[in-house]
Amino acid sequence: MKKAVYPGTFDPLTFGHLDIIKRAAKMVDELHVVIADNYKKTPTFSIEERILMIKRVTTDIENIVIVYSNDLVVRYAKDHGIKLIVRGLRNIQDYENEYALYQFNRNINRTVETCILFPSSRNHFVSSSAIKELIVHHADISPYVPRENIDLVQNKIRSKSDE
Repeated sequence: MKKAVYPGTFDPLTFGHLDIIKRAAKMVDELHVVIADNYKKTPTFSIEERILMIKRVTTDIENIVIVYSNDLVVRYAKDHGIKLIVRGLRNIQDYENEYALYQFNRNINRTVETCILFPSSRNHFVSSSAIKELIVHHADISPYVPRENIDLVQNKIRSKSDE
């Protein structure tokens, strides 16, 4: 069985993330979508909310597993018999970060490979931080966030910005 892991903070989930999830799921028998926190970021959404956001829009994808892990993704992969990490790459800054991460992962476990997927042209500039900024300024996020999650995302971010 071919398995892969697609990690991210998904804070919130965007169409860019969903694009990668759908395409990666077609490449493997089982795709683990792993919510993995980044120590440099303070998540806006709880783990449960992020899992819910992903579940709401992936009901038609039968071969995914949605989980949270606070361990290194490369260790999660090893512990679950996964040999492939899928990453999205939008721009040159992502490239620099992903290249360094790839080297660290290879030093930890040489049996796990990394596959880069580029987002579709309409998603290459979308980021979770940009979504948050748009919401704070009452701009339309419907081109960037699945409609099933818009109310949750707007309400949470607006309530945090009011604090």
